[in-house]
Amino acid sequence: MRIAPEVLEGIRRHLTASYPAEGCGFLLGARRPDGDIEVSVQLPVANARAADGEARRRFLIGPDAVRTAERVAAAAGLVVVGAYHSHPDAPARPSAYDAEHAWPWYCYLIVSVVSGATREVRGYELREDRSGFVELALQLKEA
Repeated sequence: MRIAPEVLEGIRRHLTASYPAEGCGFLLGARRPDGDIEVSVQLPVANARAADGEARRRFLIGPDAVRTAERVAAAAGLVVVGAYHSHPDAPARPSAYDAEHAWPWYCYLIVSVVSGATREVRGYELREDRSGFVELALQLKEA
């Protein structure tokens, strides 16, 4: 997964500001013919779990936010390639909850936020058979 440095910085700022709750959003970009994913835009989304008090441990992106992200991406000539979210005071590895709710055609960027500061950032993609995640190499995209 290749990501523009300014996009990664925007994601870090968003997730730091969301702490101690989980922050979340979409990754907009393109899938290259070789299968590589290029992320060029971040689209922050409100964590819908804030309404039920579970935002500290979970995130939820509602269907209206998905439709909005698809419209924004299409207007920019991009596609929604995935989503990002934070793991407050926990490692940047998919949880069982993440695996249950992930889509195989999305990539997922997970950011560990410890005591209000971002730490590790890792990318994943769910296998087609939903048997688990494959970690993606994360590279900064050159201008």
